[in-house]
Amino acid sequence: MRVIAGQARSLPLKTPQGPDTRPTTDRIKETLFNMLQTRFPCGLFIDLCSGSGAIGIEALSRGARRAYFVENGREAASCIVENLRFTKFTERAVVLKQDVVNAVRFIREKHADIVFMDPPYQAGLEEPVLAALSHAPYVGPDTLIIIESEKDRDFSFAQEYGFAVTREKVYKTNKHVFFMRKDSHEESDLSGEL
Repeated sequence: MRVIAGQARSLPLKTPQGPDTRPTTDRIKETLFNMLQTRFPCGLFIDLCSGSGAIGIEALSRGARRAYFVENGREAASCIVENLRFTKFTERAVVLKQDVVNAVRFIREKHADIVFMDPPYQAGLEEPVLAALSHAPYVGPDTLIIIESEKDRDFSFAQEYGFAVTREKVYKTNKHVFFMRKDSHEESDLSGEL
């Protein structure tokens, strides 16, 4: 695994061992960031269920001013710290080793540009996290939320929390689902693309 583009381009990243972490492949990561290119550079990127931290580090490499990494696994959190040190992004990053739902409530920021989450499949974290994000002050009308999930995961519940699906990018075994606040996505310049 490596950083695809930007300031830390081509630098290799460590990944935690074991079945609890499922790194996003370089190819899928590149596809994702190609879809997000109009959003960079950005202010704040939040990487939930971060694993190795590869997605948030990619965002920092491409010009995000600051990134939060939320990871509850001890080995994975240590891996994020090592990767941040190696890529020299430590000063622009905050690593929170805690439960993802609590972390969403703990983050004290005025505005997040992008919130990304790649939870363990079958863990059922998508709904409680979206519920917590619906009350987060940093999730505004132009905040983009992206969840990586199993290909057949149903997100119809998102409407209950005030979010609309603006796009789904389906791969062989999984997908990226893009959300924005329901009352604002029609006006967004992303509504046609994402």
